[in-house]
Amino acid sequence: MPPRPDDPAAPAAERPRVPRFTPAEHRVHRATATLMALCVLTAGCLYLPFLAELVGRRALMVTVHEWSGILLPVPLLLGLGSRALRADLTRLNRYGPHDRQWLRAALRRRGGRPAGKFNAGQKLYAAWIAGAILVMLGTGLLMWFTNLAPLVWRTGATFVHDWLALAVVLVIAGHVWKAFGDPESRRGLRTGSVDAQWARREHPLWEHEDNTR
Repeated sequence: MPPRPDDPAAPAAERPRVPRFTPAEHRVHRATATLMALCVLTAGCLYLPFLAELVGRRALMVTVHEWSGILLPVPLLLGLGSRALRADLTRLNRYGPHDRQWLRAALRRRGGRPAGKFNAGQKLYAAWIAGAILVMLGTGLLMWFTNLAPLVWRTGATFVHDWLALAVVLVIAGHVWKAFGDPESRRGLRTGSVDAQWARREHPLWEHEDNTR
C-alpha cells in the first residue's frame, strides 16, 4: 500500500504544505538582509586592516556603509502596507506562558518546546535586532553629522556604535547558523509554504493561534 500524503514515509513533494509567508514578507526579509550584509561587509573593510588593504577605496566603503545603514529600516516601513506582515509583527510582539516554557526547554536542551507561528527565540531575535538597528542608526547619524552634538556625545556614540556592531555580527551569525540547521524553515521563507508535519512538530500552537485571532 503506498504511503498517504500525510504519512512521514511519503516523499516531501507529496506531503501537504501550509502557507507561512507572503511574497511581500519575503521581499522585506531579503532587502533587509541585503542591506545588513552591506553594512557588515563595509564595516569590516573600514575597521579590519587586512580587508582595508585588500579592498581599498575607503571613501566608497564609507559612503556605502552610511547609506546602507540609513536605508535599513526602509524595507520594513514599506512592507507595513502588507496586512500579512502587520499580522506577523503582532505575533512577534505577543508573549505567553508557552514562550517561557520554550525558553526553559531550549536552555536545558530538552524537547517539548511549544510555539505558535514564531517561537520564543525568534521573537527575542526580532525584538533585539530591531532595537539594535535603531541604536546603530542613531549613533551612526551622530558620527556622520558632526554638528549635531558635542564632542563628548560623538565619542560616546562611536563607542556604542562599534561595540554594538560586534554584538550584531555575533547575533546574526547565530541566526544564520540556526537557519542552516533548519532547511524547512528556510524553504518556508523562500517559497512561502512549509511542510504540514514540520509545522505541527515545530510550531504546534500555530493553528490554534490563528483560530483565536
